[in-house]
Amino acid sequence: MAHHFVLPIILLAVSLAGAGAVTPRQLFLVSPAPVTLTNHHGQLLTGNHSVNLLWYGRFTPAQRAVVADFLLSLSSPAAAAASGPAPSVAQWWATTARYHPGAARLALGRQVLDPSLSLGRCLTESSLAALAARLAPHRGSVAVVITAPDVLVDGFCLSRCGLHASSSAQQPARGGPAQAQSHPPTGGRGRFAYAWVGNAAEQCPGECAWPFHQPAYGPQAPPLVAPNADVGMDGVVINLATLLAGAVTNPYGGGFFQGLAEAPLEAVTACTGVFGAGAYPGYPGQLPVDAATGASYNAVGVAGRRFLLPAMWDPKTSQCSTLV
Repeated sequence: MAHHFVLPIILLAVSLAGAGAVTPRQLFLVSPAPVTLTNHHGQLLTGNHSVNLLWYGRFTPAQRAVVADFLLSLSSPAAAAASGPAPSVAQWWATTARYHPGAARLALGRQVLDPSLSLGRCLTESSLAALAARLAPHRGSVAVVITAPDVLVDGFCLSRCGLHASSSAQQPARGGPAQAQSHPPTGGRGRFAYAWVGNAAEQCPGECAWPFHQPAYGPQAPPLVAPNADVGMDGVVINLATLLAGAVTNPYGGGFFQGLAEAPLEAVTACTGVFGAGAYPGYPGQLPVDAATGASYNAVGVAGRRFLLPAMWDPKTSQCSTLV
C-alpha cells in the first residue's frame, strides 16, 4: 500500500492499487518522508484533448452540470478572468504544464447517458474499460465513466474511489470487452486514457466524499458545506480532478510518480487530504467560505461556479501547491 503526503506522526493517506486510483481515506502511523515525483521518461498527454463522459445510472441535469462546468473551466481564459481575486480552476490546472513536456489542454467533449445500466448494477474493471470504449475514444481524448450512487464497482469504497488507466478499443480481451491495462510501457497506437469515478453519496461519503461528510476514520471534525450543495457530486469533482491530473502526467505508467509503478503516488495523490494552507489529518486547511451559503471552496469556474480542488505537487517547487 502506497502512502501519500506525510505528516510527522499520523498520515492521512489515499492508497493506489493497480491503475492510478483514488482510494478511501485511512490513517497510518508513519515516519516523515519527502515527496519527490520522478519523471520516468514515458509518454505524457500533451496538446488538445477532449474529455468524453459516460453517465452510468441516473443523474439529474443539475448533477451533470456540476461536472460539465468543472471540465469547461479547466482551460477557460474567460473563467480565469471572471474569477476576480479568487483563484480559478484554470490556474489550478496550469500546474500540470510544469510537468515537462506537459501542457495538456482539456475541453468538454461528448456526453453519453446510460440510465438503464446496460451492463448491470455490478461492474468490474473490465466493465469500466468496455464502457469507456463506447465513447469512441482516441489518442486525442480521455474517456470518463461516472457511476451513480446505487452502482456497485469492484473495490469501490473498500480500496478505491476511482481510477485512471488505459485501454485499447481495437484489442478486446478474448471473449470479452476491451481489456484494461493499468500501465503499459508506452502509449502505443490505438491506446487511450480513461478514468472512472464513483458517486459515493450513498455507499461511503465519509471515505470518498470527505471533507463534505463526516470522516469514516480518524479525527471527527465537522464536515464542510459542499459548494454545489451536493455532497456526492462535489466529491466526484475532487476525485475526478485527482484522476485527470494523474492521467495527463502519468497516463501509461512511465510518467511522473513516486514509488512503485503498480502503486504510484501521482500529481495529486502525493498531496492527499490537502486543500488549503495549514492542512493536517482531519483538517483540509484554511479555505474561503461563502457568506450566503456557508460553503467552502478554493477555486472559481465558468459562470462563477465554485469548487473545492485538491492540492497538486508542483515540480518547480517540489511542494504540494494549494490555491489558497
